[in-house]
Amino acid sequence: MAMLTLLTKLVSFRSAHAKLFEYPWSRCNAIPYGRTAMASEHKFMYDLIVLGGGSGGLAAAKEAVNYGAKVAVFDFVSPSPQGTSWGLGGTCVNVGCIPKKLMHQAALLGEAIHESAAYGWQIDPETVKISWEALRTAVQNHVKSVNWVTRVELRTKKVEYINALGYFKDKHTIMGVMKTGQEKEFTAQHILIAVGGRPRYPNIPGALEYAITSDDIFSLEKPPGKTLVIGAGYIGLECAGFLNGLGFEATLMVRSIILRGFDHHMANSIADDMQKRGVKILFEAQATKIEKQKDGRLLVHYKNKDGQALTDTFDTVLIAVGRRPLTRELKPENIGLKLIPETDKVDAVNEESNVPNVYAVGDVLSGKPELTPVAIHAGRLLARRLFANSTEQMDYVNVATTVFSPLEYGCVGLSEDDAIIQYGEDRIEVYHAYYKPTEFFIPQKDVTNCYLKVIALREDDERVLGMHFLGPNAGEVIQGFAAAMKCNLTFPKLKSTVGIHPTVAEEFTRVSVTKRSGLDPKPQSCCS
Repeated sequence: MAMLTLLTKLVSFRSAHAKLFEYPWSRCNAIPYGRTAMASEHKFMYDLIVLGGGSGGLAAAKEAVNYGAKVAVFDFVSPSPQGTSWGLGGTCVNVGCIPKKLMHQAALLGEAIHESAAYGWQIDPETVKISWEALRTAVQNHVKSVNWVTRVELRTKKVEYINALGYFKDKHTIMGVMKTGQEKEFTAQHILIAVGGRPRYPNIPGALEYAITSDDIFSLEKPPGKTLVIGAGYIGLECAGFLNGLGFEATLMVRSIILRGFDHHMANSIADDMQKRGVKILFEAQATKIEKQKDGRLLVHYKNKDGQALTDTFDTVLIAVGRRPLTRELKPENIGLKLIPETDKVDAVNEESNVPNVYAVGDVLSGKPELTPVAIHAGRLLARRLFANSTEQMDYVNVATTVFSPLEYGCVGLSEDDAIIQYGEDRIEVYHAYYKPTEFFIPQKDVTNCYLKVIALREDDERVLGMHFLGPNAGEVIQGFAAAMKCNLTFPKLKSTVGIHPTVAEEFTRVSVTKRSGLDPKPQSCCS
């Protein structure tokens, strides 16, 4: 009895004094280390709703739950005009970076097989052919495995996955259109737009009916055969490049310039290299109509640079003339969301739109690099600012990127053209060099376009403004130099760096000839 009385008093004491043990955040509108109230305190269903199941949105969602937020991710893929759809993960995983890199690698392997005889391998390269079915199946199996792992990760982290097309009812309410057509209402304190984009189609007869895009090529049921790629951005160049490398006849139709927005000289060098590899390039040409013939092939009408009307027949026509953000589908007018009229991209500062609780990351943002790692990093930092009292902002300056053309192009910082515009030609120094990769010697591969340059400010201890590399493994080469540029790399520091020999990356530590000098930047001897 005495023991029972003691227990009763102990329980009473703990109840009466429980507030002594409350953490500070239990009495304020924040989670541990955060500044945002939880959904239950404000009668919202979620703290954060993410519209879009791509890289940036998923990164933000997973980061937010690490700080105790209740998060839902809306993901829905409308089939392409040719009927292609895919699973969770967005463009990069399903129809972008990942399958593109795998097909690029397949093309490089084919190239290596043809070089192997020179290295002593007893093989007849002419007997080696690609199986499109085997390649497509392998690529799609990998993509589906990533879809599955992503779903499992969301379930493990307790991020709610909603397979529905979401649009704004008001600034805190999303209407979800389910697969059945039924609409459901969801509310959140914060809403993140991360819906990415889809390929644009030119306004010409037959484009929607008969052409494919990068949404379709990686799961194409039959071999593409003779292919016309319309568009000369990085997607068009990469697709034409790997198709040619896989043994399919590829033609690239260029309306204006190659790789708009990239260094002009480097872009032209890529085009020259692709032509030498067998890609046919139609400069200053514009398609006017696509017709399907009785045999199933496609007759393309186009005008050349002289305005002459011409035709050619292809098995496949791939459109790569740019992408559009999926912002209009969100009904932005319902919340007064400001979009850039010319592009339909979100007008935002530090990922914050003009609607206080609505944010955006990734390809929907105006004026930002459309790159997966950019979206991921911006999404994580945003989640930390919303739920972990962080003040760190995304730094969009000096972000490295690579074009996976047959001869890869990696760059970081300003192009030579932009450096001249920003600083003036007299204030910059351009160091450049041609080089010969060691592995190119024995098979006697063309090294004409193996080239690099470093753009430096002549003042400020020759601070490096941009680095450009055209050659094998360009992405691997440029990544480390991007980190160095973040640390304010100067040209003297670059020159004092001892290179790893023999590598192509070491050529950056050997470059010494300036364009201003007029000296020949031809390759140096390899070991002296």
